[in-house]
Amino acid sequence: MKSPYNITLIPGDGVGPEITQATRRVLEATGVKFSWEMAYAGAEVMEKEGTPLPDRVIESIKKNKVALKGPVTTPIGTGFRSVNVAMRKALDLYACLRPCKSYPGAPTPFSNVDIVIVRENTEDLYAGVEFERGTKEAGELIKFINKQKGDVIREDSGLSIKMITEHGTRRIVKYAFEYARRYKRRKVTATQKANIMKYSDGLFLSVAREVAKDYPDIEFQEALIDNLCMQLVRRPHEYDVIVAPNLYGDIVSDLCAGLVGGLGLAPGANIGEGIALFEPTHGSAPRYKGQNKVNPMAMMLSGVLMLRHIGEVDAADRLENAIAAVIKEGKSVTYDMKERRDDPTAVGTSQVADAVIDKLR
Repeated sequence: MKSPYNITLIPGDGVGPEITQATRRVLEATGVKFSWEMAYAGAEVMEKEGTPLPDRVIESIKKNKVALKGPVTTPIGTGFRSVNVAMRKALDLYACLRPCKSYPGAPTPFSNVDIVIVRENTEDLYAGVEFERGTKEAGELIKFINKQKGDVIREDSGLSIKMITEHGTRRIVKYAFEYARRYKRRKVTATQKANIMKYSDGLFLSVAREVAKDYPDIEFQEALIDNLCMQLVRRPHEYDVIVAPNLYGDIVSDLCAGLVGGLGLAPGANIGEGIALFEPTHGSAPRYKGQNKVNPMAMMLSGVLMLRHIGEVDAADRLENAIAAVIKEGKSVTYDMKERRDDPTAVGTSQVADAVIDKLR
C-alpha cells in the first residue's frame, strides 16, 4: 500500500477554512491518501502571535515540500505586508503558475479558452523595496535621484523600486518554455513594456529573446502589456502560455480569470526548487466568512494542480472531470456561476463539494 503524501495544509482566514475543508474532502474522495500537517497563517494569527507568518509554517513547508493553502487577509495601505509575498520570498517560490481554462457551463461569452500565465514571483515592484513619504530614507533617495537625473521627483513622494534581474528573468522564462514543452503547448508570449522602461522591462525582453533561442520547437511572441490586455479580450484563443514580470502577471492572470468565468475558477501554484505551494488566485473575502457561500472550485482546481505535481495524474484528471461535470450540469454551483447572482437555486460551498464527490463515485 502506498504511503500517504505528507502535505502542509494552511486553511487561511476569511472564507479560507470553508473552501479548504471542501477541497480536502474532494481530494480525499479521489482515493489518494494524504497525511495533512495543519499550519496557520494570516491576520487572525497575527492578532494572537504578533506575526501573520510564524516560522513554524515555513519550516513545515520546507519539510513536506508540498503545501495547499487557503487565502489569507492582507489589510490595504498598512505596514502589514502580504503573507503570500513573504512566503514566496522565504521559500524562493519564483514561478507563479495560473492556468485559466474555460469549462462548458461557466458564465462567460468565451469558449475553449486555455491560457496559462507564468508569473515571476520574487522581484519587480512586488519585491517590497519601498520608501515611505516623508521619511529620512525617502528624502535621501529623492535627493540622490534628482542629483543624477534632474529634479524629476517631488519631495512628497512615496517610492517603490522596480527590480528586474537577469537571473530572475532567465529562470522564469526557462520555466515557461519547459512547461510549454512538457505539456505540449504551442507558443510562449513574453509580455512587458520595454518601449518605455528600457532598462528593466528591456532587460526582461532581451533575456527572454535569448532563452527562446534554446526552444526552436516552440513559437515565441513578444507583446506589450497594454496591447496584450486589449488583444486578450478580443482574441483570447491566440494565446497559450504567457510569461510576465510580477506585477503584469498578477494583473493579466485576473483578466484571464474573467475570460473563463471569474476568480472562482482560477487556480494557482507557486513553484520553487523542490518546493511547491498551491492556492486559489482569489482573496479571503472576509465579508463572506462563515456563510457557506463562496465558490470552492478555484481551490479544488489548485488541488488538481497539486495532484499532478505529486504524480497522481489519474486522480487529477478524474477530479478535474468531476468539477467540469458539475459546472456543465449547472445545478450544484454557487451564486457566481449562475446567470443571475440572486438565483435562488445557487448552493453553498459544502454542497459544491458534495456534488463533486458524487461525480467521483
